[in-house]
Amino acid sequence: MSFHPDSDLSGTIARLFVYPVKSCAGIEVQQALLTDTGLDLDRAWMVVDAEGMFVTQRTLPRMALIRPQLKADEMVLRAPGMLALHVAIDAVEAPATVTVWRDTVPAWDMGAVAAQWFTDFLGQPCRLVRFDPEYRRLSSMEWTGGVEAPNQFSDGFPLLLASQASMDELNVRLQAAGHAAAGIERFRPNVVLAGVDAHDEDRVDLVRVDAQEGEIHLQPVKPCSRCPIPDIDPATAESNPSVGDTLRTYRKDQRLDGAITFGMNAIVRQGAGQMLRVGQRVAANLRFD
Repeated sequence: MSFHPDSDLSGTIARLFVYPVKSCAGIEVQQALLTDTGLDLDRAWMVVDAEGMFVTQRTLPRMALIRPQLKADEMVLRAPGMLALHVAIDAVEAPATVTVWRDTVPAWDMGAVAAQWFTDFLGQPCRLVRFDPEYRRLSSMEWTGGVEAPNQFSDGFPLLLASQASMDELNVRLQAAGHAAAGIERFRPNVVLAGVDAHDEDRVDLVRVDAQEGEIHLQPVKPCSRCPIPDIDPATAESNPSVGDTLRTYRKDQRLDGAITFGMNAIVRQGAGQMLRVGQRVAANLRFD
């Protein structure tokens, strides 16, 4: 029997990604625990400069080469030319105050060894910090419709949804212009949908996920405006403007005053504490604003 047979569209979860350290490489997983703040341990850590301001691939593209691995009780970070850095998942060193975009929030410093590792690899004074789970950093209520949706160190919302069809369309356009195809990893999604049309994620209301313990409800709330990060090849950290230039030819979004968008920021409306899994069925109705 089909899942929500009266829905406007249906598909499946094709891929799941967790990004433990903001702006470093992601980890593709087959399943992930869903929490109120998004996927478990997603953007739980962040790199900051000497003033406590967050740093990203926008200014330090080498961050793309830092590859985390999650184990039972530790995160292992690897980067070219560096010994592995082992970071305990449940241990922190000292309180800190850090800034991510316009939010100044309490955090926990991960200590001198981690700081030196990031400083050495990125070539400027850096520290690694952990989000303080006692603090509630809320997504923009203007976009959530007044729903309180906490997130950790993500840019602003718990989850990013995208579809494989959207990526396929971009790659058709890239290759038609003589450029190489790109991977969806450049857009740093958490949940990639299959079986829907290109950019259907822009137009749907509640996304229902057929989970074992009951339905999970994810609510797309805001188109994701795009900075230069998708121009950075995650395998090499080299930047080429072809992705951004191609997006500008067809992805100007009037909902964001003509900004270039790809994917939808989403919040968790139901199902925190359950598992999202590759292959789960999804269904949604189109939204007509």
